[in-house]
Amino acid sequence: MLDVLLTGSVSFIITFLAIPIILQIAEEKRLFDVPDERKIHKVPVPSLGGVGIFGGFLLASLLSISAFKNPEFQYFFAASIVIFFIGLKDDLIVLSATKKFIGQVIAASILIHLGDLRITSMHGLFGFNEVSEGFSIALSYLTIIVVINSFNLIDGVDGLAGTLGLLTMMLFGIYFFAIGMSAYSLLAFAMAGSLLAFLIFNHHPAKIFMGDSGSLMIGLVNAILVIKFITVADSPAIAIPIESSVAVGFAILIVPLLDTLRVFSIRIFRGNSPFTPDRNHVHHLLLERGFRHPDVTFLCVFLNILFVALAYFGRSLGPTYLLLLILSIAFGGLAILFYYKRTKPRMFIAKHLDEKSEFANATAPKVVTLAKEAAVVEQQ
Repeated sequence: MLDVLLTGSVSFIITFLAIPIILQIAEEKRLFDVPDERKIHKVPVPSLGGVGIFGGFLLASLLSISAFKNPEFQYFFAASIVIFFIGLKDDLIVLSATKKFIGQVIAASILIHLGDLRITSMHGLFGFNEVSEGFSIALSYLTIIVVINSFNLIDGVDGLAGTLGLLTMMLFGIYFFAIGMSAYSLLAFAMAGSLLAFLIFNHHPAKIFMGDSGSLMIGLVNAILVIKFITVADSPAIAIPIESSVAVGFAILIVPLLDTLRVFSIRIFRGNSPFTPDRNHVHHLLLERGFRHPDVTFLCVFLNILFVALAYFGRSLGPTYLLLLILSIAFGGLAILFYYKRTKPRMFIAKHLDEKSEFANATAPKVVTLAKEAAVVEQQ
């Protein structure tokens, strides 16, 4: 317990002290995320918060996790460095989707082939257990890359990606601590401490964004933890076995993961690259229906907690039925959200009319339906 508290405290303090310095440097060097037609924020905001998150996370992890007892972690840290610099370069000089994808594949290959982090069984999902080596490697690549991108794509509202990341880190950290896998618990709490410090500066209206260097890092650590969780959680040899580990692991990441899979599917169906940016994410849908930034963050985190509770208490259903139940409820909610239309605001414009005007006899005011952008400005 002391190691967990020290690790979380060290990462929190380093990130908390680093963010103001990063803000100052960003102001001096004019390193801002500039608004455009696709982005939600209206003023330039520094987007290098991932530097502070990575610094606190990495230093706290290196101080607390023994590489001699856990040799696979040297490859985890190597992959995290690759992902961090890919994200940092994209924050400073926009990278193409192809280059970002190549960097993610390199990081995934380090985890799979050197760190031996892979999915070797379906754990009863759809009636399958052990899988071939080729399928195992392909599925592991797919899982890592999708989870990495899921937190990158959900990072569109102040505090959302950071709070969801904090939630998943706490859940994984507590579970790994409870079953005696201290290294993985320390990894989770190191990231949790950094995210907690970052959120102090990222609540609405955000002073700083985490950028790709932060969101991709959160995704990478979640990919490591969820694959390890699925691998060990349903083993009867551990202290607290959890049935249907695949479905429970999916539920822990459901908000970013489901949104990513949905958006990727829509883009591919339309003939576009899955990495083509758009405004079709769940947070965009909620904002368009009148929710504010804090409301969106609270609602997404609350729903994520509900799905985790549903998965935990329904784990006896088996992985297949439980996963189908989770997906049915989630897609049902998305369908309601997608087809719900908010009444457009209307503005009455009064105009002075003199007696000679051809409209002088008009008694009713002119009604103008505001455009979406004008409506947002009017409401503020």
